[in-house]
Amino acid sequence: MSQTPLASLTERFHDFRCRDANARVFLGLNRDLGELPDPSLAAGRSDEVQARALLTDLQALDQSELSFDSRLDCELMALMLEQEAFHARLRFNGRVTREQLPQAASGLMDGIFGLFVGDPRPADERLLDISARLEAAPDFLQAMRDRLDTPVERWLQIELDKLTGLPALLENIRDWAERQRWSGRDRLERACAQALAAVQGYAAELRLLPTTRQFHLEEADARELVRLGGIELSLEQLHGLASEFLARSAEQIEALRSRLCAKYGLADDVTAAELQIFLQRRYAVAQDQPLTAILDRYRQEAEKIEAFIRERALFPLPENQALKIIQTPDFLAPNIPAGAMEPPAPFREGIRTSLIYLTLSEELRDEHTALGIPSMMIHEGIPGHHLQLAMAAMHPSVVRRHVSANEHAEGWTTMLEDYMLDQGYMGELTDEARFVTKLDLSRIGARVAIDLFFMTGQRAFLDVGVDCDLSDPDPFVAAGTLLQRVTGFVPGRVQAELNWYSIERGYPLSYLTGNQLVWDLKREVERHCPELDARERDRLFHRSYLEAGNMPLSFLRRVFVHNNLVAP
Repeated sequence: MSQTPLASLTERFHDFRCRDANARVFLGLNRDLGELPDPSLAAGRSDEVQARALLTDLQALDQSELSFDSRLDCELMALMLEQEAFHARLRFNGRVTREQLPQAASGLMDGIFGLFVGDPRPADERLLDISARLEAAPDFLQAMRDRLDTPVERWLQIELDKLTGLPALLENIRDWAERQRWSGRDRLERACAQALAAVQGYAAELRLLPTTRQFHLEEADARELVRLGGIELSLEQLHGLASEFLARSAEQIEALRSRLCAKYGLADDVTAAELQIFLQRRYAVAQDQPLTAILDRYRQEAEKIEAFIRERALFPLPENQALKIIQTPDFLAPNIPAGAMEPPAPFREGIRTSLIYLTLSEELRDEHTALGIPSMMIHEGIPGHHLQLAMAAMHPSVVRRHVSANEHAEGWTTMLEDYMLDQGYMGELTDEARFVTKLDLSRIGARVAIDLFFMTGQRAFLDVGVDCDLSDPDPFVAAGTLLQRVTGFVPGRVQAELNWYSIERGYPLSYLTGNQLVWDLKREVERHCPELDARERDRLFHRSYLEAGNMPLSFLRRVFVHNNLVAP
């Protein structure tokens, strides 16, 4: 039977999205996994040409007879193709991003690590693919070096820092091969040695390159980047949102500070920062134990949260999902300040499994407390990213399983940090947990300001009503001053946060934007469905949100309108 025009376009779109070997690893597609991505400038130009061709054919498609969901999928495809073409051609400093962003560390190690820890295939198949990738590393690194022209100084240093994690990763893989008594151990050993030597040569060449500290975009490109993220707010509106949020948060933090000082018999002039330190010490976990003991505490908390949710039937909990919590590997730590989640592979059959990374260090030990651990697990696990993305991976739409909508994901999880406290999860420690949560969530206001500043170079975006010195000419110093003042983060976390803010433009601002839009949508449902009691409305909202699949919130609202959950 011949395909419909939409099915044919969807298949071509799927193939395009799976062109990268690392993408296939994380999408769960078991083909050609022994390859490395093509880092060349020619590959970037080819990406733009292919995206444009697909977009042209999609725009020519007759959608008049399509269902609501099919039309929505067409619009989502178009948006993603526009994103691909935009990022492939985006220029600053007179050069495209690929010429200024070294990505050998992620290109080489991310896929290998995914094959190592997340691939359910037999060990011998995975080790064969890893060996093939390592054998291809010298050519891959040379192609990466050849594409670079005056990289951004900060990004070059991030690359060098991440590459220092390769020896530990390869040592773990060699140990694994030994335990498996894999017949190709000699081949793997040779490939590891070749890859390490090639990385050393690549790093030495990087250190000789001229660099630039300028990484800002033209304002028009910054606006287009935000629009292509599906966010229907201007840069000025986003800045205003951040200023209002931080002012509101400051008022809430002050009210909580006053109540908690009275509760614990502290002087009324104890500052929020001093109270934070007091609570960290009082509710510290695993202080006299190895850092790895903290992982066990997180796993216990995840089980407790899930039991709380099941008892109250707050969220749909599919059986075909699982969650693993591991320590952040060394090579990922520079870009994961505290924790992160690797979502389920959307095209892998079987149990939808997430990996939660936790960055452990002596410097960050005090941040792991009986008050902060629940918030982290709510955000990253169930009912947060894991539940949301496990259900999205089960969606029947191929298109929606490809969508990455940051404000949809981060808005959901940051909303939950407050919602679960509202439901009484922390019991008598609700005020304490909300205090540390509000302090931590203040970061999402600072993120908007810094993201806008990093994108545009316009220092006025850093002015969000926070009393701190923003005059330093170094953008990372000025931004770090704001972030530290708002959050109280230790210096290591501040720098790690700024690393990814600078590269992942548009992502940092998605947290607050999504948070506000999710709460707005939830309140719309409350107004539109007054006949339901509060718990029933919550269940309806949660189920509808999760079952719709991934998409920008501007698209999701249309789903809610279509399903008569909110007014047009």
